[in-house]
Amino acid sequence: MDDQVVSIVGLGKLGCPMMACLASRECRVIGVDTNETYLRLLRDGRPPVNEPQLEDLMRAHRDRISVTNDHRAAVMASQITFVVVATPSNDDGTYSLRYVQAACENIGDALREKREFHVVVITSTVLPQDMETSVLASLEARSGKRCGKDFGLCYNPEFIALGSVIRDMLHPDFVLIGESDPRSGGILEALHRKVVGDHVPVVRTSWANAELAKIAVNTFVTTKISYANMLAEVCERIPGCDVDVVTSAIGLDSRIGSKYLQGRLGYGGPCFPRDNLAFGAMARQRGTAASLAEVTDAVNRRQVVRLAERVRKLISPGGRLGILGLTYKANTDVVEESQGVHLAKASIAAGIPVTVYDPLGMPNAREVLGDAVGYASSAEECVQNSQVVVIATPWDEFRGLGPRHFAHNPRRAVIDCWRILASEEVARVADYMTIGRFHPE
Repeated sequence: MDDQVVSIVGLGKLGCPMMACLASRECRVIGVDTNETYLRLLRDGRPPVNEPQLEDLMRAHRDRISVTNDHRAAVMASQITFVVVATPSNDDGTYSLRYVQAACENIGDALREKREFHVVVITSTVLPQDMETSVLASLEARSGKRCGKDFGLCYNPEFIALGSVIRDMLHPDFVLIGESDPRSGGILEALHRKVVGDHVPVVRTSWANAELAKIAVNTFVTTKISYANMLAEVCERIPGCDVDVVTSAIGLDSRIGSKYLQGRLGYGGPCFPRDNLAFGAMARQRGTAASLAEVTDAVNRRQVVRLAERVRKLISPGGRLGILGLTYKANTDVVEESQGVHLAKASIAAGIPVTVYDPLGMPNAREVLGDAVGYASSAEECVQNSQVVVIATPWDEFRGLGPRHFAHNPRRAVIDCWRILASEEVARVADYMTIGRFHPE
């Protein structure tokens, strides 16, 4: 196994960390991408995406990493090929497989020439039966070969979060493999064992079970998040209630657990918001309803509406809103479906001037918000320019803000959505409030 060669098609926010993780476990990795900017950066030893630990890991194992735009060469030189490309949402909420199919066509062309058994692994998120009806058809048609006999095909999604991808890949809760045949699943499991060790559970099953399990994990997690946010809204209407006290108590019940059970802002990012829509669409196509997934999405969309309403009540005519945090979570530059960006848009629509700041997300936020907001060069500047301040992302940098930053006459209002400030100290100089706690109107 020490000389095993793995190829990865797609070197973005998931594929690039996967390449680094495999290289760190003594695999030789060939990365494939059509983005020449990505390839140029990678050849210089620099990752094209922001992710903690990624650049250090790449540099430490650079001798095991090579990159190319040549799918054929990569497949011919490796034993396993991972497909890690985007599956953007269609108008009906399902996932488009156009990039997956394009990658499989290129891989299939190479397999037509290859004599040795090769395992193709789809890591991109797909829906139940996509492997059977779309992916398999593309590979067999282009290769002229039979799956299970001449090549293997597995579905092997990752359960990771941006900002902790390296850690999540090297230390997963479990590994999920949907396999075309036992031989292919065994080859892929052996590779994973090399990465994660022998203690991590590996679930090997059919394509359809694995496809459903992947999306079920994400929709269940978001349901838990939305339940806590529902509790937070109720707590805000009951004097003396605090959602943190309530969720801390019920999280001790082993049937519930405390993870993801915090009443804060809604979830965002490139995966969670669209997964509930996809689950609902998939269920409707099969003549049933995924009602919990649809309600979870509705509850999540309500969170920024609630926050925007609170801001409008607090702000004076001509007053400015300051938003600290534009990425959907800390330690990433991704602003897709972020609560901070949604709040900025809602406030602009209400005629409220907005200033924003984020440690990593400003370039991406500019592409979305344009000139409609002001951009501060620091958290301190954002606070100083604002009558109402909202902490929308729990960056560690914001934890250092204290009374001297918020003191002002007249008093500022501070909505600390993630409870990261020293609340008693800030409350001495500003009107401090948070989500999930009663505040008199």
